[in-house]
Amino acid sequence: MARRPRADMIAETRASLIAAAREAFGTIGYAAASMDDLTAAAGLTRGALYHHFGDKKGLLAAVIDQIDAEMTVRLRAVSARAQDRLTGFRDECAAYLAMALEPEIQRIVLRDGPAVLGDPWNWPIQNDCIGMMTQGLSALVEEGVLAPLDPEAVARLIVGATQHAAQWIAHAPQPEAALQAATEAFDAMFSGFLDKRA
Repeated sequence: MARRPRADMIAETRASLIAAAREAFGTIGYAAASMDDLTAAAGLTRGALYHHFGDKKGLLAAVIDQIDAEMTVRLRAVSARAQDRLTGFRDECAAYLAMALEPEIQRIVLRDGPAVLGDPWNWPIQNDCIGMMTQGLSALVEEGVLAPLDPEAVARLIVGATQHAAQWIAHAPQPEAALQAATEAFDAMFSGFLDKRA
């Protein structure tokens, strides 16, 4: 019987550990999830976890990367359904805020992530998000829909505002009410970026 390629085995080991960690972090939280339970659920050893992720914190970062990639796909689908680029951008931001109601995103990305990994501003995925948003805003400026402002500056303001609002929603005693308030405030803020000369 032919041996499986090493790259396949590595990918399978990583995927098993991420799946076990995602289940544990999403249900009982990062602090309560023990490394022994995580590795046992994946059918692996602590050594495998250390080898692939360094430690439990590295595993959390990998889980967040996976969830973030899924969120990005979902958000792009939201904007793709819109009738125009401006509506798509607004819908995407509103959908991001609404994701703060989802238990897995709430617990792993918005609560445990910042508590364990520090300020999301320093996460590698932040630069990707700002870069993609800057491109979209640049197109809106070129079309004359948005005021002639620096697209990166606007992107950073929007990312900061929506990220902080999402964390507020995730921690709020009444998350649905916080979501409604945050969405209304975002719409009011974003309308200030529109080109009023048109």
